[in-house]
Amino acid sequence: MTIKTTFSRRAALGLGLAALATPGLLRAAPARELRVGWQKGGILGLVKGSQAFEQALADKGIRVSWSEFTSGPPLLEALSANALDFGYTGNVPPIFAHAARGNLLFVGAGQGSREGHAILVPKDSPIQSIADLKGQKVAFKRGSSAHYATIRLLGTAGLTLDDIKPQDLAPPDAIAAFDAGAIGAWTIWDPYFAAAQERPNTRVLSTTEGLEPDYNFYSANGDYVRDNPELVATLVKTVQQAGAKGQADLPGTVATFARETGLSQPVVQRFLTRKGSDLGLIGFVEPKHVAYEQGVADTFHDLGIIPRKLDIASVVWTPTASQGA
Repeated sequence: MTIKTTFSRRAALGLGLAALATPGLLRAAPARELRVGWQKGGILGLVKGSQAFEQALADKGIRVSWSEFTSGPPLLEALSANALDFGYTGNVPPIFAHAARGNLLFVGAGQGSREGHAILVPKDSPIQSIADLKGQKVAFKRGSSAHYATIRLLGTAGLTLDDIKPQDLAPPDAIAAFDAGAIGAWTIWDPYFAAAQERPNTRVLSTTEGLEPDYNFYSANGDYVRDNPELVATLVKTVQQAGAKGQADLPGTVATFARETGLSQPVVQRFLTRKGSDLGLIGFVEPKHVAYEQGVADTFHDLGIIPRKLDIASVVWTPTASQGA
């Protein structure tokens, strides 16, 4: 039998006052597990392969579990629903998650190559320029970094999403549609972009090089951050250390990434050595990241794609000095 319990506002208020009167009454128990969401292209693949989290948390008795996702939107859905504690995505998934009032916070940021996104077309396609995409079916995962890349690249030719036929497809489905000739073009990010470049039937129409920085973000469940701030600070610093170490030993990093992700070493080598790529450019969220992400959020709001205007600064967590800032 399932018993459903509800609390009135008065009861909840009373509980809150009781907690204030009795320090520690509602204090969270120390974390015993860290649930991480990762994607093939993010540095968390290196962290997983090197067991950096497991080593950093060994003396705390915290077990680490890993869940792989093909894109950021479902990863952040799981994180907001308390099915994950910590994860990595591109720039856009957190915006859609916060627009849906998800329970998550920005806790870290990194920078990738500006060449890491591209619009691809079949090798023999008559499409030769961004302007030629008008009226075409263009695939990208809604709410992903490829969504924003499509907007920005279309803008270079004076086009908008209204000028194309958007197809909301996750990478595996987009690959199938691309091969079947069901779409005219496909916007994608690394490592899927790097893998597609190995295919003889694929041509790069344009990359995002020169458009703007490619920031990516580390998010954590809001309750998890509030209950474990020192632990979250440790996670971000561990990712930074793993990134710096990985950048200093790219051959070893390529081998680790390939082993962990199942991607070939040439594909990993390609996306890890793109212009501007540096695995060590990771840390806590800075004002430049907030300003950038606010601009991205404003773009989606102005286009009517997300329902409300966001205040990115209000959902950013930074550690205090005592937490290792």
